[in-house]
Amino acid sequence: MSLALGIDVGTSGIRTAVIDECGAVLSMARSAHLPQDPDRIDAEKWWQAVEACMLRQVSALKDSGRRGTEISRIAVDGTSGSMVLCDARLRPVGRALMYDSGGFGSEAERIGMHAPPSHIARGPNSALARAMRLVADDTDGLARHLLHQADFIAARLTGRGGHSDHNNALKTGLDPASGNWPDWTGAVIDAALLPRAHAVGTPVAEIEPDLAARMGLASNAVVCAGTTDSIAAFLAATPPKTGTAVTSLGSTLAIKMLGRERIDDPAIGLYSHRLGNAWLVGGASNSGGAVLARYFSSEDIARLSASIDPKAPSGLDFYPLIRPGERFPVNDPDLTPRVAPRPADDAVFLQGLLEGIARIEAQCYREIEARGGRFPDAIFSAGGGARNPAFTEIRAKALGIVPARAENVEAAIGAARVAAGMS
Repeated sequence: MSLALGIDVGTSGIRTAVIDECGAVLSMARSAHLPQDPDRIDAEKWWQAVEACMLRQVSALKDSGRRGTEISRIAVDGTSGSMVLCDARLRPVGRALMYDSGGFGSEAERIGMHAPPSHIARGPNSALARAMRLVADDTDGLARHLLHQADFIAARLTGRGGHSDHNNALKTGLDPASGNWPDWTGAVIDAALLPRAHAVGTPVAEIEPDLAARMGLASNAVVCAGTTDSIAAFLAATPPKTGTAVTSLGSTLAIKMLGRERIDDPAIGLYSHRLGNAWLVGGASNSGGAVLARYFSSEDIARLSASIDPKAPSGLDFYPLIRPGERFPVNDPDLTPRVAPRPADDAVFLQGLLEGIARIEAQCYREIEARGGRFPDAIFSAGGGARNPAFTEIRAKALGIVPARAENVEAAIGAARVAAGMS
């Protein structure tokens, strides 16, 4: 009997999950990120938080009557586009850069000279531009490995650098169809630094023996190629069946759907990740719960939602954004928010905002359909918005399909499914 461990390095902290051979969740643990200087992120603190969480996880597993030595496979997910350069001993040679760092204009200009038109690696906020800045900062030339956040944790688990997965490497320039780095990337970054990218879930290396002993894990536990946090969350929410979609209703609105077709359209912020023999297509809007939170407390939203009649439209035509700029389904950095006129009745105003977000969600899926995909057969919902019955009914009307609330929403569970080969 063997178990699988998933490690989620998320924005708010570290979470782990252990599942059994049937996919049932046996136990979970969490640990907070250590304090960071936002101007100089220390990747060592990522690892220290992961170590603390793993120790808690093994202890929690014992409480369920199982042992850490039963864990045979491990996978890690991390925030997409967060990365660090390391030396041959896997020590960071400088600061790490996070997924939301940008302003790399000179790097973007160089990428623009070599990358194909509309490539996902283009732009001053791209992961590849971020990697180029890290290389430029390494004035002593100590770097040997460019590692995405999940890669770094996996490398520390195994003592081996130079490995990544198709999902984390996508925005750094990897060709997801072939799994190789295109020749043009060598014109902007030293190809020797780029990791070998594996299909998600591929066994990579056994855990480092001393670490296994310290953590109470089996010395022959295998670390597998991981994924990004958003894809791990998708895998937690639903079995990987083509035609199934997940809408994340958090601070922002993100959608992902598994299909047979690869659909990329950077002009509207739409792109695909490889997942087995299928493609996970999706994008993220700047609309979402953060807009609601600007006007209402969570208590206000619950109270006002109870008085909304979803069958009676508000008549408002809102495009809810906090500030100008949208990524998907419209890629327009100057798109103006539309949240006026504000009705005197707060319940009507909230309904108008919810209807606007629902229309955006529906447009996201219809843009995929318009490019040769299919409209989802089933939509599962994750995030705070999934718990609002009025919003669910409003979304059902806009989508033409009743969305279901996902049973599992923790990315660590999805990472564990990757490790177990269930992705």
